Amino acid sequence: MKVPVKVDGRALTLSNLDKVLYPEYGFTKAEVIDYYSRVAPVLLPHLLGRPLTVKRFPNGVAGPSFFEKNAPDHTPGWVRRVRLPAPGSTKNRETIDFAVIDDLPTLVYYANLAALELHVPQWRVDEDGRALPPDTLVFDLDPGPPATIVECCRVALLLREVLQEEGLTARPKTSGSKGLQLYADWDCREKPSAYAKRLAQRLEKEHPKEIVSVMARKARPGKVFIDWSQNNPAKTTVAPYSLRAQERPTVSTPLRWEEVEGCEHAEELVFLAPDVLARAEKRGDLFGRA
Repeated sequence: MKVPVKVDGRALTLSNLDKVLYPEYGFTKAEVIDYYSRVAPVLLPHLLGRPLTVKRFPNGVAGPSFFEKNAPDHTPGWVRRVRLPAPGSTKNRETIDFAVIDDLPTLVYYANLAALELHVPQWRVDEDGRALPPDTLVFDLDPGPPATIVECCRVALLLREVLQEEGLTARPKTSGSKGLQLYADWDCREKPSAYAKRLAQRLEKEHPKEIVSVMARKARPGKVFIDWSQNNPAKTTVAPYSLRAQERPTVSTPLRWEEVEGCEHAEELVFLAPDVLARAEKRGDLFGRA
C-alpha cells in the first residue's frame, strides 16, 4: 500500500508502512518514519552539511542490509547532492554523489527507504559542495567482552580529563550498540587522527589493564578499545539520534555526564526510540555544540 503525503511542501509516497522492521520488538516502518520525523529538530543540526552514508534494511534488521553512499539516479531532484572524490572506492569510482540531509523531507524520504542507520563524517561541505576542514573529533569506545559500556564509562571519564587538559570539551553519547562515543569540537590544531591516536596511546600506557589503542581482537578481551581511527576523513560514525539495527530499536543517544559517572549496569544506558523522544522533549538536544 502506498500513501501520498506532503512534508514541508514536498510530495512523497510512503510505502509498506505496516512492514515490521524490528521483529523482536514489533517496530514497524511507520514507527521508524514517525521516530525520525519527531526527533528531527534535534537530529537535523548534526546532519546538516555532512555527506550521508546510510545502512538500509529493506526487510528489517533480521534480513540482508547494505551500505549506500552514492545517491541513485532515481533520488528526487530536491534532495541535495554533492559530488566528492572517492579515493580507494571499492567500486572503482573516481567520485561519489552523496546525499545530504538538510531538511525534514529528505529525512523522511530516507526513513521510507528503511535507511535505519545514518552515518556521517567529522566534516561538512560548504554551500558549493566543497569539503571543509574537520570540525569534530571523535573517540569510539568499544568494550571487549566481558567488559561492557560500564567500563566504557570509566574510560570516558579518563578521556574527558585528558581532553580538558587540552582545552577541549567532550560530549558523550551511546553508540546505540554496546559502546560509548565522545565528541569534541575540533580546531584543526593538527591532523585529527594523529592527535586522537596520541591521546589513546597515552591512556593505554597509563592504564594498560583497562585500555587498548590497537585494533587487534586478541588484545581486547576485558579491555576498552579507544578507536581513534574514526577521525580519518574517509570514515563515518553513526549520527547522534540515529536508530541502530539491533534486536530492539535502540538509538545512539546523547548523555548527560551525570549518567556516565553514575552508570553501574549496562542496561541503564540502553535507550529505545520512544525513550529518546521523551528525553528530547524534556531536555532538548543534549549534544548541542559546546
